[in-house]
Amino acid sequence: MNNKISKAVFPVAGLGTRFLPATKASPKEMLPIVDKPLIQYAVEEAIAAGITEMIFVTGRNKRAIEDHFDKAYELEAELEARNKQALLEVLHGIKPDNVECFYVRQAEALGLGHAVLCAERLVRNEPFAVILADDLLDGQVPVMRQMTELFEERGNSLIGVETIARERSRSYGVVAGTAFDEHLIKLHGIVEKPAPEFAPSRLGVVGRYILTPAIFRHLHNVRPGTGGEVQLTDGIASLMTEETVLAYQFEGIRYDCGSKIGYLQATVQFALRHPEVREDFRTFLQHLPFAQSTVPAQASLTETPAAEAVACTG
Repeated sequence: MNNKISKAVFPVAGLGTRFLPATKASPKEMLPIVDKPLIQYAVEEAIAAGITEMIFVTGRNKRAIEDHFDKAYELEAELEARNKQALLEVLHGIKPDNVECFYVRQAEALGLGHAVLCAERLVRNEPFAVILADDLLDGQVPVMRQMTELFEERGNSLIGVETIARERSRSYGVVAGTAFDEHLIKLHGIVEKPAPEFAPSRLGVVGRYILTPAIFRHLHNVRPGTGGEVQLTDGIASLMTEETVLAYQFEGIRYDCGSKIGYLQATVQFALRHPEVREDFRTFLQHLPFAQSTVPAQASLTETPAAEAVACTG
């Protein structure tokens, strides 16, 4: 099996109900962090990892995602006529020429595992990445690049994880395993949204995966759960009976942009280092009465600490 990852699957068919009414007519993946939508950050992370084929699993009301990565002839002509070269370069950078985008519909919201299955014919018999745009991961080395380099070296399926508060386990898939190597855990269990008292560890799954094509066979055999949903965690649990699956404690910071507070945190942090607005925005924050003693005069936000290393046991 070729260990080079060239394809990434982006499950983007979700309804985004936590951001209503903003997501009533616009995909949640198009919510901007300053001036760039979440889905573009996810695609840029994949491109930084050398991935050139982007597979979007979409649903109804998701046409804006396809339009975003398409060529905008009228807009480009208008910018060209006005000699707005800097803005033209921004548009051309959304999708480099060597990157291809493919779209497949998930007709019903039947779970993350089902969404991945929808991409099977496009992925074919190759290892591939899965990236959830809700999770905005910020690392000095892009997190998916960290993972593709590990996969090229080892050839094992990888699941991105981070240390979570035990009381938040109901919001995560939680893994159990034993220390394998630096930042790596060899999995022997994964549980979807367990109660805190039943969580096997404090390592929660985040929206980054590299999976071998064997996952499709296991997902086909997963028994659907509540609402007929096929869970990716169930497929991974089955995959572990056939091959070694590793959890990777990535180096970087995760912003849960599927939640309002995580989205706001990401917006503030990225605005504080945006070259166009950072100085004015920092000044604005410093003049807020409650923030005068907490906003640094010079925010140093380019460094991202390594995730806390925890060897979890079942």
